[in-house]
Amino acid sequence: MAIRKIGFGGGCHWCTEAVFASLKGVLAVDQGWITELSHDFFSEAVTVTFDDSIIPLETLMEIHLYTHSSTANHSMRAKYRSAVYVFSEEDRGEAIAILDRLKKQFKDNIITEILYFGAFKRNRAESLDYYYTDPGRPFCENYINPKLQLLMRQFSGAVDFKKLGHLMKDE
Repeated sequence: MAIRKIGFGGGCHWCTEAVFASLKGVLAVDQGWITELSHDFFSEAVTVTFDDSIIPLETLMEIHLYTHSSTANHSMRAKYRSAVYVFSEEDRGEAIAILDRLKKQFKDNIITEILYFGAFKRNRAESLDYYYTDPGRPFCENYINPKLQLLMRQFSGAVDFKKLGHLMKDE
């Protein structure tokens, strides 16, 4: 068992947190804001601690690309930077190689960047585990559930279905 840590940014951190918290092999998801090493501008993001013998980085990155607008350079991109935040040169090299392979699956250009992790600010306690504390909230039903349903369809081997039983009734 090799425990690793990676950061992901791209959409709202409530959505991103729910996606990664729903996967087998993910040990912890910490939601808040991340900045890259050479800057002090924070964007919504999560850190993910995972067991790469259960879920490899490539699977996590592929899920990340499909569950946020990884090809769209929209007006909210500064707040929702499309990024993979790495903690070492080795992780950076691996993430770049993975991203190069995954780009071939998309018709449009991927705008996701591989960035060195700089700092993290955790969200307020009442916003943590946002989805799983009340999945019936309108925001959860309208924005997070569609991402989780995509996860169940496209990445069923990686999904912890015990956590998503309430959605299987809708399928």
